[in-house]
Amino acid sequence: MKEFDTYIFDLDGTLLSTLGDLAASTNYALRWAGMPERTVEEVRMFVGNGVRLLMERAVPGGVENPKFEETYARFREHYMEHNLDTTCPYDGIPELLCELKRRGKKLAIVSNKFYAATQELACHFFPDMIDVAIGERETIRKKPAPDTVLEALRQLDAPKEGAVYIGDSDVDVMTAKNCGLPCISVLWGFRDKDFLLEHGASLFVEKPEEILGD
Repeated sequence: MKEFDTYIFDLDGTLLSTLGDLAASTNYALRWAGMPERTVEEVRMFVGNGVRLLMERAVPGGVENPKFEETYARFREHYMEHNLDTTCPYDGIPELLCELKRRGKKLAIVSNKFYAATQELACHFFPDMIDVAIGERETIRKKPAPDTVLEALRQLDAPKEGAVYIGDSDVDVMTAKNCGLPCISVLWGFRDKDFLLEHGASLFVEKPEEILGD
């Protein structure tokens, strides 16, 4: 694997195993609204482009449902209180980030998770490793638009040359393409290799340590 100067990571499904807490908050909100609950595997396929879209997919009728906004608000409230219940880094991720920092690399997280949750999780799990963490905000377009990645590069004072984007989904593949960055697709996240191949992924790693340059 080529060694880079700047590493920009997706969060859910890439650095953190968050599916259990996302599913729990989804079903809490659906129960509150009297709607059918979703399986963990359904939630796995709903995630990847922000929690609002997750709930649009989970709620029958999506945004056309009269109770959508209230249900989405319940999800957000519950998730902010319970996003650390079962969430944890994937095996090898803390060691990877520590080694990258030891080598003097610049590290950022760019997520479609709402901004407060992105900041909380980054500070809790990677307080001395991640230089910049950017979540969803109303003032900037979310992935796969390039805006949040370019903002991370700006805050890092890092050029696109020598930077790489790392994620687990088709949205991440498109994000990297839209930014003009190479993309490393991880195979421990929310999407499998066949799905990623169908959506244009070409460089894969099965373990975090494979991201380190030779």
